[in-house]
Amino acid sequence: MEVLVATAVLFLGVVAVAQLVPVAVTANSGNRRDSSAAVIAQRALTQFLQLSVTFPGPYQDLNPNNVCSVAPYCSLGDPTQPGVTVGSPVVIIANRPAINFTAAKVAGYNATVNDPEDPYRAPYDVRWAVITGGNGTSASSRRFIIGARQTNATTYMMPLTLDAMVQR
Repeated sequence: MEVLVATAVLFLGVVAVAQLVPVAVTANSGNRRDSSAAVIAQRALTQFLQLSVTFPGPYQDLNPNNVCSVAPYCSLGDPTQPGVTVGSPVVIIANRPAINFTAAKVAGYNATVNDPEDPYRAPYDVRWAVITGGNGTSASSRRFIIGARQTNATTYMMPLTLDAMVQR
């Protein structure tokens, strides 16, 4: 009887642990997508922040790892429209700006980037919006809102959003 009870307890423990494996695999996959989206969006943000605030754009980079080498060109806002959000549509979620991925892509404000660390080269949709500050003729600041999400994921994942500002 003791052996039967011990076997049943052991069996229940093994079954419980076995049920955690798919949950862990799914969570790990989601975390990898989020990490990759963060790296890709950070590369784009770094690329944009390195340019002078007064640089008019559009911009194309020759570095094959950068977002603006993948897109035909990257637009960097419009100094003649200070305070206006230009580029990909932005929505407010929980009092924070986020790129609206349900809207159509805006030319010059999006790129499809393949994850260089993924052996399957997973594609990520990267979109951005720019809010230019200035006097209407020249820019004195730029705020970039950049969103990235994997496009061929089997489950829905929230897009990652970065928000940064540069001033001269």
